[in-house]
Amino acid sequence: MSYSLVIVESPAKARTISKFLGNKYKVLSSFGHVRDLPKKELGVDVEHGFLPKYVVSRDKAKQVKALKDAAAKADEILFATDEDREGEAISWHLAQILKVEPEKLKRITFHEITKRAIDEAIEHPRTLDLNLVNAQQARRVLDRLVGYELSPFLWRKVQKGLSAGRVQSVSVRLVVDRERERDAFKPQDFWTVDTIFNKNKISFPGKLHAIGDKKLEKLGITSETEATKILEALKNGKYNVTDVTKKTVKRSPAPPFTTSTLQQEGNNKLNFSAKETMSLAQRLYEGVEIPGEGSIALVTYMRTDSVNLSDLFINEARNFISGNFGADYLLAEPRRFKTKAKGAQEAHEAIRPTDVSRTPESLKSVLDRDLWRLYDLVWRRAVATQLPEAIFNATSADITTGEYIFRSTGSIIKFEGYLKVYEEKRNESILPDLTKGDEVALENLESKKHTTEPPARYSDATLIKALEEHGIGRPSTYAPTVNTIVERGYVERDEAKKLKPCAVAYTVNDLLVEHFPNIVDLAFTANMEENLDKVAEGEKEWIPVLKDFYGPFHENLVAKEKDVKKLKPDDKATDIVCEKCGQPMVIRSGRFGEFMACSAYPACKNTKPVTQNEKGETVVAVPEDTGEVCPTCGAPMVLKRGRFGPFLSCSKYPDCKTIKNIEKKTGLACPECSQGDLVERRGRSGKPFYSCNKYPDCKFALWQKPTGEKCPQCQSLMTFAAKGMTQCSKKECGFKKALEVEEVKT
Repeated sequence: MSYSLVIVESPAKARTISKFLGNKYKVLSSFGHVRDLPKKELGVDVEHGFLPKYVVSRDKAKQVKALKDAAAKADEILFATDEDREGEAISWHLAQILKVEPEKLKRITFHEITKRAIDEAIEHPRTLDLNLVNAQQARRVLDRLVGYELSPFLWRKVQKGLSAGRVQSVSVRLVVDRERERDAFKPQDFWTVDTIFNKNKISFPGKLHAIGDKKLEKLGITSETEATKILEALKNGKYNVTDVTKKTVKRSPAPPFTTSTLQQEGNNKLNFSAKETMSLAQRLYEGVEIPGEGSIALVTYMRTDSVNLSDLFINEARNFISGNFGADYLLAEPRRFKTKAKGAQEAHEAIRPTDVSRTPESLKSVLDRDLWRLYDLVWRRAVATQLPEAIFNATSADITTGEYIFRSTGSIIKFEGYLKVYEEKRNESILPDLTKGDEVALENLESKKHTTEPPARYSDATLIKALEEHGIGRPSTYAPTVNTIVERGYVERDEAKKLKPCAVAYTVNDLLVEHFPNIVDLAFTANMEENLDKVAEGEKEWIPVLKDFYGPFHENLVAKEKDVKKLKPDDKATDIVCEKCGQPMVIRSGRFGEFMACSAYPACKNTKPVTQNEKGETVVAVPEDTGEVCPTCGAPMVLKRGRFGPFLSCSKYPDCKTIKNIEKKTGLACPECSQGDLVERRGRSGKPFYSCNKYPDCKFALWQKPTGEKCPQCQSLMTFAAKGMTQCSKKECGFKKALEVEEVKT
């Protein structure tokens, strides 16, 4: 039987597309990239035009074989990967591996996974865009050259395990520079004088705005004595309205979401990290199981820097608004937006629902909580763009006694407009009807002390916004960049989930600023992004772009190998003395966080675990008594924490070195011996694995976390896998399936 083969990246996307195509089409997934640069070598021939060496990863060998078998029998092959550079590159790699004949190859792209979009794409196929492919190749090779050559340099000069990268290192610099601004900040105390007035039994606030003809600035009252003096002068005053300003204020809705603004609003409104937001958006784009309908794609492509909306969506939204909210909420003409972000490509449409009639309310019982919250945000933001402005009646009144002028402001929504569907934070005070000359009663009078605060630490949202404003990174790189600097130990999240640099970040950043300024220069990095954009647009060749960067970079790296001495992260002094050698102890930062170490290292290798006390100070961690007895010497066992988490240790250490792991049970019985329990353990590399607690009598182990289900084909345990999938733990079986909603919640 003849058929057309359609290849996509993910199984979820394949399921959704399969719904719209008949028996003449066979839809298969590549499960993402099928080949890449090798992991254990540079993989780039810098002497011969930066020729990349690509290899098929081992875990994709079986999938590649299945694709080859299907391709050999197909009449034509349609590559339906994502419509960005990454997707274009995946299609190009697949075409190379499958050795597709040009007459068989068709490239189709779509911004949403709906029947109309798929049908339209199939009717208008195109060839591979090698400009997009080369732009992706240039980025991949460029990042490999920087990471593969600069990271080992950091290992030798600072500490092992460090990494460097173009966008990553600039992001770390932003976080470090902000923290230094905070450290250098000198807080100032100031006072405000606040009142509560009353007229016609309506209370309303006022703030001291001016004294005589001099407006009171933020730091206008800098001492308690001055504030008290003002209060004394105000106590017995009569307060009259001396000026009233009334006006109508209009507020327009924000543009529909781009990748950046979705990540920012997901962080601000839903408290999601950038990575969590993109993971949920990916699922909404590729398709979610809807009872009775199968896999349905709910939002359009989520990697975009465009705020354009299609005429089709605008018309659907206007019909929905007219039918559900009435004629008062229908704009005379559609509202359109223009992208202002630096380096924006405008290649795609904004992020929006694929079908405006699928309201958040209609899906609340179908989607899991986080997925629904993000869909709700996308739907409301997109629909709000086609609703009228919100209209407020704003009033400002000056209330005077002697030379002191207070100002009261308030507003009332006259017409909610777009706020009917998209809520925004607003602080509103309602004022009574005030007329010039009115006398108002003083209900309360007080002075309040305030202290100026340093610049706020970056959150996921504000860091992404800063990267976008500087033209650094692109939609596909924001979330991975933030995730990378956290996972690699340069940045940690404070109690408010803000990004705080670790000690090693200062050392690495200062080294790069001094010796590799281009790598962490915002303008240089933005210019490189522009060059990659020009490669994608066919305005530049990718190899000269690499050559212009790599030549000076490599030459400088060779020179710095001799010039730069071994560094170490800044130690924090303590008043604790090493009990082994009498030298001061210092706090250092390692791969697994802070610890206390002897300053005489390596002559003395004494270390101690640390923790944070109630004041936020770093102190020596006191081992916790567990009630267990050491099986070797009978002394109490205490709880300690190492780089792999908590464990039990004999309290007589180092005289007795008995330790005992704390079992982290999965709740599953061992499928091999049926006697033990499966517990989570960690290997030498720190990577978790799951094994029987009857070891060494039973040596059953898994490297992936078990889901608790059994494979329907061979009854082995199912495990979690990448790309929202689960797979059979028995390699020979090879059964895979997508995560169910219930599984995601576990």
